[in-house]
Amino acid sequence: MPIQRAMKMVAYQTLIVPLVSLLLFIIFLYRRRSTAAPQPRKRLPPSPRKLPIIGNLYQLGVYPHRSFQALSRRYGQLMLLHLGQVPVLVVSSADAACEIMKNQDLIFSNRPKLSIPDRLTYGSRDVAFVPYGEYWRQARRICVLQLLSNKRVQSFRRVREEETSAMIDRIRQLGSSSSVVNLSDVLVTTTNDVFCRVALGRKYSNDDGQGRKFKKFLGEFVELLGTSSIGEYIPWLAWTSQVDGLDSKVEKVAKLFDEFLEGVLQEHRDRKKGENICDEGFSGDGGLDFVDILLQFQKENKGSSPVEVDTIKAIILDMFAAGTDTTVSTLEWSIAELIRNPRTMKTLQNEVREVAGMKEEISEDDLEKMHYLKAVIKESLRLHSPVPLLVPRESTQDTKVMGYDISAGTRVIVNAWAIARDPSLWENPEEFHPERFLETSIDFRGLHFQLIPFGAGRRGCPGVEFAVAVNELALAKLVHKFEFALPDGGEEEDLDMTESYGITVHRKFPLLVLTTPYTY
Repeated sequence: MPIQRAMKMVAYQTLIVPLVSLLLFIIFLYRRRSTAAPQPRKRLPPSPRKLPIIGNLYQLGVYPHRSFQALSRRYGQLMLLHLGQVPVLVVSSADAACEIMKNQDLIFSNRPKLSIPDRLTYGSRDVAFVPYGEYWRQARRICVLQLLSNKRVQSFRRVREEETSAMIDRIRQLGSSSSVVNLSDVLVTTTNDVFCRVALGRKYSNDDGQGRKFKKFLGEFVELLGTSSIGEYIPWLAWTSQVDGLDSKVEKVAKLFDEFLEGVLQEHRDRKKGENICDEGFSGDGGLDFVDILLQFQKENKGSSPVEVDTIKAIILDMFAAGTDTTVSTLEWSIAELIRNPRTMKTLQNEVREVAGMKEEISEDDLEKMHYLKAVIKESLRLHSPVPLLVPRESTQDTKVMGYDISAGTRVIVNAWAIARDPSLWENPEEFHPERFLETSIDFRGLHFQLIPFGAGRRGCPGVEFAVAVNELALAKLVHKFEFALPDGGEEEDLDMTESYGITVHRKFPLLVLTTPYTY
């Protein structure tokens, strides 16, 4: 018994000692905290009232760029929202955008990990969604130097001219019997054909089965890039993506695209293109396409800086997502606005037809003389930013922005759409008025923060010049060759301009028109 009692006392002492130690430690921390100097309270950006769990998610409507604009008018150019558990800084002025994308560009150059784009782009191995770092620098360098330099863009001039001419022939055939032309569908086909030839070496629209399949899953791919699951903002609800079918849809599209791209890469490897083609005369078909260039770059850098196959696939996906969808959106809105504004349409047609003279075909050399055309493109990009909410950024450290404290890890959304309609920057901002650009140097290449449809700074879109080349040539040829009218005698001002929403904003309804060939 004495032995048992002694053992119990030892056990009690063993338990009491750590408890007393813990109590003394808590008292020490409490006294230290009470005597320490009070921490200065952070000055956070204005924020609307949030609800438990969902935060400000309830305040986002069908069109988040419009919801953000409405909230920013009340809370200011910098506004802190809480989308579920994610703090989000919404930027709605040119000055604030300049601070984020120029003055503190390095601090805000990271990308948050977005689950759906991450799965679609091979673990964010592309350029648009990859986190900031050495891999991003390498991938962007490949794009800028190997794929999107001025020399490369010019090398595919023949492809752009041929496919835009094919577009004119397609419209002429469709409208030959006074039939209604689905111009949206024609623009999608044309843009896909340009980028397929440039990126993959051939187009797929001629193959009815494969062409329709390609167009379908490319559309689904772009749609998914602009889709967020509720689990993105409220992690414990991530399981809902399995129930509503979103996870399976992402998996299906990712698999389809991977199989397609694997076939394309194998086709290029089998042909062994590029080995005997000199680097002087890229001309699209018959020269090097993007896949050739990337495979050749991979081969040349096998020892020093190897390029993985998934990187090649992800970069090709970037080219399509960033190039085809935004180009279609810009052309669609441009033609729609011109139809709604007949006087502007006539001014543009007069310029294009005067520059073209009696030439049957417009070439890219002619575009430099078409100043009003360039103003129309700028105004379309201003009024209808293809990507109204730029791809989110993320702060890498605590910082101050315009007097407000911003914590590391804060997600940043720049509302390019709202900035381009800011009445303090633009006179009559809701009107389509290209003349505003005829006597100003404001451009959309990331130097003027009142117009940033392609972003700015380190994370700005590297493919601006290629997209603009397609936009300008296609629009010039359309207004050169045709007069446009609405079906069933519709009035121009009644044209429905409702938006659909995704990462790229298109018209909700296809642009249906009657086309009449212009006679000289």
